[in-house]
Amino acid sequence: MIKKDEFKVVVMGGGTGTYVVISGLKRYPLKITAIVTVADSGGSTGRLRDEFGFLPVGDLRQSLAALAEENHQSWIRDLLLYRFSHGEGLQGHNLGNLILTSLQDMVGSTPKALEIAARIFRLEGNIYPVTTQRVDLVVEYADGSFVIGEHHLNPDEVGGKKIRQIRLSPRAKLYEKSRKSIEASDMIVIGPGDLYASILPNLVVSGVKQAFAKTKATIVYIVNLMTRYTQTHNFKASDHVAEVEAYLGRKSDYVIVNSGKIPKTALRLYQKENEFPVVNDLSDNTYKIITDNFASVASDQKQKGDEVRRSLLRHNRDKLAKILMRIVEERQ
Repeated sequence: MIKKDEFKVVVMGGGTGTYVVISGLKRYPLKITAIVTVADSGGSTGRLRDEFGFLPVGDLRQSLAALAEENHQSWIRDLLLYRFSHGEGLQGHNLGNLILTSLQDMVGSTPKALEIAARIFRLEGNIYPVTTQRVDLVVEYADGSFVIGEHHLNPDEVGGKKIRQIRLSPRAKLYEKSRKSIEASDMIVIGPGDLYASILPNLVVSGVKQAFAKTKATIVYIVNLMTRYTQTHNFKASDHVAEVEAYLGRKSDYVIVNSGKIPKTALRLYQKENEFPVVNDLSDNTYKIITDNFASVASDQKQKGDEVRRSLLRHNRDKLAKILMRIVEERQ
């Protein structure tokens, strides 16, 4: 039997999806580790990466902010998420990104910068990059064309095209602390998040398949609420699951899928972008399927100066956390 305060949960992904999972789970007595993609290249993150040559920090900063989600740490969260809306050279930049970039510059290491930031803000939990190598996302399409750089996944360039596969350039090795966390974890939560931009870039890192083959953790995959026109056009839940399984090299133990209706106002806005609710067509009896109404409208609206498109919908963090804790209880 594993005590809750000793129960080790790894959350893999990046961006707002990982933020939602961590901010929900951190309210429970768990040992939380976030393993985060470093393949993002747009917005403030991309500008800082190009100017300083460090790993992109945007998704890592989101995880830091999630660990500061409690009321008494709300100012820490707000600082990490604050975005400049004006100022020459500052407009569009995120303060948390600037802090992490400064720390990287001071100590010369992304993992060390994250460790120091967590100590400064007195946050409990670990945040690790999936790799410490600087990489670019390479996306190959079914028609033989390809793009290099996560920021090229926008409707004007690749909307509606089917992705054949992705890889990282250059090939990257799994960060050692990330490997140990995967192998020693009791539960690993994958997603939600952009399938080809936030989730799979973690799984293509060399050493990830081997680490998952060794772990005894319960694997939970959270399917996205909506399709993404530039990545998962016409994808059903089974398509999402199949892609994750193909890159992961094994099946999940649990798959979580939204069964609730999407609010009409949000639905109309998504339809204008050729994006639709993910249809649950799962019937595989090799994993447990959990359904509920998880959809909620994002409370944090897009800030001025933000150049990156943000999702209008999020998974309800409280419902998601309760479901995940139910799985934890089954391991007790």
